[in-house]
Amino acid sequence: MTTRLRQAMGFVDLVLFYVVTALSLRWIATAAAAGPSSIIIWIAGCLTYFVPLTLCVLELSSRYPEEGGMYVWSKKAFGEFAGFMTGWMYWTANLPYYPGLLYFAAGNALFVGGDRWQHLSTNRTYFIGTALAGLAVGFALNLIGLNIGKWLHNLGALGTWLPAFLLIVMGSMAWFRFGSATSFGGGAIFPSLDFKNVFFWSTVAFAFGGMEAASAMGDEIQNARRNIPRALLTAGVLVTVIYVTATFSVLTALPADEVSGLQGFMQAISKVAGRIGLEPIAPFAAVLVTLSSIGTVSAYFAATSRLPFVAGVDKFLPPAFGRIHPKWQTPYVAMAVQAVLAGTFIFLGQAGTSVKGAYDFLVGMGVVSYFLPFLYMFCAVIRLQREPAGPDVMRIPGGTPVAIMMALLGLITTTISSVLACIPPADEPHKVFAVIKLLGSSACLVGIGAVIYWIRKRKNAG
Repeated sequence: MTTRLRQAMGFVDLVLFYVVTALSLRWIATAAAAGPSSIIIWIAGCLTYFVPLTLCVLELSSRYPEEGGMYVWSKKAFGEFAGFMTGWMYWTANLPYYPGLLYFAAGNALFVGGDRWQHLSTNRTYFIGTALAGLAVGFALNLIGLNIGKWLHNLGALGTWLPAFLLIVMGSMAWFRFGSATSFGGGAIFPSLDFKNVFFWSTVAFAFGGMEAASAMGDEIQNARRNIPRALLTAGVLVTVIYVTATFSVLTALPADEVSGLQGFMQAISKVAGRIGLEPIAPFAAVLVTLSSIGTVSAYFAATSRLPFVAGVDKFLPPAFGRIHPKWQTPYVAMAVQAVLAGTFIFLGQAGTSVKGAYDFLVGMGVVSYFLPFLYMFCAVIRLQREPAGPDVMRIPGGTPVAIMMALLGLITTTISSVLACIPPADEPHKVFAVIKLLGSSACLVGIGAVIYWIRKRKNAG
């Protein structure tokens, strides 16, 4: 059976893919809730995490553009175990991430029906059903192939840009009409140590993540060595500008204490639209936000399913994971298993808690688990500087010294963000239990990966 994948993504597809994976509307509301200091934190996050991440991914993907992304880079630098664990941790981090993002989509979709639908905002059955439906759509379209699935990614990018653009325009209108609802003077712009700021610090690096995702599909990208770096730089500028300007627009239109919650972004859109007399825009924006979230899930679903596929080809997972669909040339076994496990996390997250509690758990677990493979990736940048770079490799400007500095900066930011992400929400009644549940679940996933590796290692050796 063939293991050759179809090259379906060009430069424009890549730019849109990076935007939909690296730009999440939910973090704009989270940032605005932290107040004016979030503008400074966005800029600091861009310089201390986004820039190092983008530059490191740019060089690594240029050195090793083949299928697998971080899995391949860690394997080249530290061997098979490091490669497997990097791919495993990145893959499993997305299993709670999908349900969390689909819960966000479900909450914001309620604004399509206005006040008539808001009674569902605490309905577990509605959120579970909507999350399962969104997961099924992402699986089905990507199963048929990236030539089809990429259109959902592209629509997701459109669903991200347009609501952000609407928010920026309406926020500017509210500012010119009524003045700024938030004071940016005095010490308000400087970060403090209150909970909202600390919580946002823990998520800002996560909000900037995603620029590494498409590199896992290197064999499915047209002229990957040339197109990945160009798309990274283009999307990077777009993402940073949108985050900063959209957050600023929210704060000029609304006080920070009026922006929060699972439905935060659409609450901001709805309130700003009502303030300037454009209420009919809210349902339209809700459709776009929902589309954006489903598109993001679909994009990550496509990227991360290639990790167990490559591990299956290398026989560190059962060989079935390395199978390609005979008609659609997609890793259908890896994708099916991923869909089932992500669906399981929908029920696991909701078990014994409220809709908000499920969302907080899924986001927290996704953030902590997500950062673990980046510790390997940034270390791989340092280790691989000793390897010769061919004429086609796009090096980090400044060569080895700057590459090492960028990797260390990314490593430090990742470590700090991981620790801060373990701090439970202010309204969590059982804080110690929440921390134990979060760390225990993450450690369990890491332990399962290590056991699977050594079992397959011994079986392959025998």
